[in-house]
Amino acid sequence: MHLEPGRVLHWNLHVGGHLSTSVPVRVVEHTAGGLLLWLSRGTPMWRADLPGGAHLRDVAPEERPEGGYPFRAGLWSSGHALIHQPAGAAHAVLWLFAPGWSPRARPRFRGWYVNLEHRTRRGDDVDVADHELDLLVAPDRTWRWKDEESFARMTGHPAHWTAEEAVAIRAEGERVARLAEARAFPFDGTWCDFAPPRSWTAPPLPPRPVPRLPGGAERPADGNEEGELG
Repeated sequence: MHLEPGRVLHWNLHVGGHLSTSVPVRVVEHTAGGLLLWLSRGTPMWRADLPGGAHLRDVAPEERPEGGYPFRAGLWSSGHALIHQPAGAAHAVLWLFAPGWSPRARPRFRGWYVNLEHRTRRGDDVDVADHELDLLVAPDRTWRWKDEESFARMTGHPAHWTAEEAVAIRAEGERVARLAEARAFPFDGTWCDFAPPRSWTAPPLPPRPVPRLPGGAERPADGNEEGELG
């Protein structure tokens, strides 16, 4: 089903089988090559509410409460981002923009973020199982790995990925890094001057997320849940 520009979807990020963040985004472009989404700073969102403000990735899956953590409403506090989800790929590329954007000025591009992940889409929900290892790509196309230590620590845990799968995850990152070095799309300058239509207000807070299994089936209300960039 083709998604029209401006349509609101829910970008749901999961870490180790539990939902970490659910934030509404708007469709910029939907083609056979993939989906392009706009995430605006200040968008109402849901976040797993951990004691002391901890992040879900810092709590081992076996140490999390059986029913999962409750969700609290908040606002997306990072800068604006354009998210490209290539069809059939195990990664997404985000164009990151400075948070000072307003309808009267174009966003200031500050680099790319490559999120290694597994995605499924169910209607208006885009479920992302985070693979922890990421890449940061500067405007000059130099790049570096992010979260290598935590990626290694998670490897082999049944809630994450096997050692063999870790090889494939890193290989996906290396393939994207070669695109950056070659200045090939999405690192060819396309979309770096993007500004959303002035009519695009921040989407409203969606309903509280429903716990789901990794395959997309709903869990019982008191069950665990499945996968903010880090």
